[in-house]
Amino acid sequence: MTTTPAIQATMPGIAAAPRLSDFRLIAFDMDSTLIDIETVDEIAEMAGCGREVAALTEATMRGEITDYKESLRRRVALLRGVPLSFLQTVYDHRLRLNPGAEALIAACRGAGLRIVLLSGGFTFFTDRLRERLQLDDTRANVLEVDDGHLTGRLLAQPWGDICDGDAKRDKLLDCCRAMGISPAQAIAVGDGANDLPMMRVAGLSVAYRAKPAVREVAMLRIDEGGLDRLIDLLNHTGADA
Repeated sequence: MTTTPAIQATMPGIAAAPRLSDFRLIAFDMDSTLIDIETVDEIAEMAGCGREVAALTEATMRGEITDYKESLRRRVALLRGVPLSFLQTVYDHRLRLNPGAEALIAACRGAGLRIVLLSGGFTFFTDRLRERLQLDDTRANVLEVDDGHLTGRLLAQPWGDICDGDAKRDKLLDCCRAMGISPAQAIAVGDGANDLPMMRVAGLSVAYRAKPAVREVAMLRIDEGGLDRLIDLLNHTGADA
């Protein structure tokens, strides 16, 4: 029986495996990539609407629902009235970094890469992760709060109303321009359909335990193990590890 490597490289046109030091920027998705949960699903579960929200999230990440903005608006609307304390409980007790996340971030920092977190989730979580992991930049959605409870709406930002796949791509390109580098010097790591726009413009796209649509187009796949498996692949010349 043939087995699929835990890490598989699919990099047409690249004669040799790149090294981490070849890059200047790495952009991570948050939910189910840098961390091991979908934060909106966890909030919804505590609020009693978990099944409905999780179904929308799964269909969106698989690319079956193509309008990410409308999908997110529908999910957030179901959270109307949720106390802000629920989000803190999710962060404190349910949110865990995926295995190898801290090791990969440390390796990227040591190699001189700028590290950004681009999420279709919420700033409540990305702000805390930015401080905890000493990330260089983030972009995510802002939940509207009134008297300590979610209103079921999102607040528009100068860059747009919702951080969808296009907003992730635009932020990655903005970072590259600000650094004076080519997108070819950027790595994008994600798992869902809304990560595809940034993965398509990056010099190296990495699918981490990803949905089929993402696994099909990513240059590298990590199907088992932790995010730090990427360090092994980029530090060796073999195609598979």
